[in-house]
Amino acid sequence: MMKFWSYSQEYKKIKKTIFKSIDKTLNSGKLFYGPELEKFEHKFNKFNKSKYGLAVGSGTDALFIALKTLNIGLNDEVITVSNTAIPTVSAIVTAGAKVRFVDIGTNYLINVNKIEQCITKKTKAIIPVHLYGQACDMNQICKLAKKYNLKVIEDCAQAQGAKYKNTHVGSIGDVGCFSFYPTKILGAYGDGGFLTTKSQKLYEKMKRMRFYGIDNFNKKNKYNNKYYSNEHGINSRISEIQLSILNIKLPKVNYWINKRRKIAKIYSDALKKTSLKLPSELKGNKDVYHLYTVYHPKRKLIMKEMKKKKINLKIYYPFPIHKMKGYKEKTSNSNYLPVTEKMSHGIFSLPLYPEIKLSDVKKIIKSLKSVLNTI
Repeated sequence: MMKFWSYSQEYKKIKKTIFKSIDKTLNSGKLFYGPELEKFEHKFNKFNKSKYGLAVGSGTDALFIALKTLNIGLNDEVITVSNTAIPTVSAIVTAGAKVRFVDIGTNYLINVNKIEQCITKKTKAIIPVHLYGQACDMNQICKLAKKYNLKVIEDCAQAQGAKYKNTHVGSIGDVGCFSFYPTKILGAYGDGGFLTTKSQKLYEKMKRMRFYGIDNFNKKNKYNNKYYSNEHGINSRISEIQLSILNIKLPKVNYWINKRRKIAKIYSDALKKTSLKLPSELKGNKDVYHLYTVYHPKRKLIMKEMKKKKINLKIYYPFPIHKMKGYKEKTSNSNYLPVTEKMSHGIFSLPLYPEIKLSDVKKIIKSLKSVLNTI
């Protein structure tokens, strides 16, 4: 059976370098908050053109810390989409706020024309999700945010390196949130996350938030480097081992993005005359194709037939979050979301990762065309 995703080929290429780096880290005596953290934060900020940034334990933690740093919690509302990974919504709920869902457009991203009608007196923030590696319409989102005095938290978990009008996602809103889960554009071999911001004040608060509210960087604070909590925080540290791996992989991100884009183009060129609805890149944007997601009303049959041909396809996400038992009561609106619900019944993704063999891509295309011609 052809794998949908694998890191094995990538790992083989950098195995020796990783072993050497991990050994160096373990011999350093610093397992947390050491030189690998300082190096990675500097390199990531430079890569993303971000003024300030810090690494945390996961992408979910990044979203939660962003919300709490912006003082969003009980009796507040946050606007986002239902067609997303659960962490986008779980972070809002964990922060104590309610979710207000906005429908998506046909490109699977938040429909900016539907946002304003969902804003209430309780609304405090918008979380646009740059889903599948595509950038949302940030100009319109930021205009609305300014008009209603709302914060913008970019969910960039699937979109590191993506650009909106030549600007990196995560550097447009108030805070950008990234994930280093292994399948992501830049994946660790474990969990990890990152926060970016233009505000020094937010940066310093987020830095305290990730470590129980302890201040270990502000020499003007009399409790600096003392085991003293300045405000309620959490434990969201990332190990020096994972950071040493990320420091090796970060310089390769642009190369991997280019490979993803080339594979996506092969898919698009070969499948454009079929009955599939293919991804489309908005003018001025640079998508990074974390996932190559298509739509077809006969998804179930297509996936069944492709499995017979020993090709695995995946569905992200089969159940909109507003339909999930765990979150039905956590929303302040349960509006019918027609596009979200329609797409959830027909979306599926084709295998796409930097090390996938071209021969496998061609096999997927040939097999998929064959199936589409018979249904």
